[in-house]
Amino acid sequence: MEFSSKLLENAVYEMSQLPGIGKRTALRLVLHLLRQPQTQTEHLVKALGTLRQDIKFCKTCHSISDTDTCDICSNPSRIREIICVVEDIRDVMAIESTGQYRGLYHVLGGKISPLDGIGPLDLNITSLVEKVKSGTVNELIFALSATMEGDTTNFYMYKQLEGIDIKTSTIARGIGVNDELEYADEVTLGRSILNRIPFENALKNS
Repeated sequence: MEFSSKLLENAVYEMSQLPGIGKRTALRLVLHLLRQPQTQTEHLVKALGTLRQDIKFCKTCHSISDTDTCDICSNPSRIREIICVVEDIRDVMAIESTGQYRGLYHVLGGKISPLDGIGPLDLNITSLVEKVKSGTVNELIFALSATMEGDTTNFYMYKQLEGIDIKTSTIARGIGVNDELEYADEVTLGRSILNRIPFENALKNS
């Protein structure tokens, strides 16, 4: 792709570094921004800069937040004895949109994936085990996507909790195998949370 401007080429290159954005799409987005009032581009740049500078991660659940403790963890009406374990904030948003879950969350920050160089120590698993050992949690819901990486991560966490008196469940497989949680429709996801099954049963059926 030949560019008439080095400034344009640099902008397209940076835009194309975003996931799912090829160079042609990046060019279309950059040209769109050039056609808009300058203030719109400035607002975008400011929003991204503020995001990088001021964003926090909840000290309790590791979700993205504006404050040290997110709104969900600080909400006294949430059921604090149940924790739903998810990959990232997109899954929190997907489950919250169902209106079917009133417990808390624990965001792992990814899934175990040796091919991508992601191991257990790269995830927020240690802090999860510490929460369980504190004795305030009665149930963990493993709500990772039904992929090989998700199942591997679920099994690793399950083994880390051996010998601890806690109920472990996994969302019902209304979520198709190899489906990502964030793309599930709200009704299916809501039913999967409500109809969760003991994790031991999921192991027998896998």
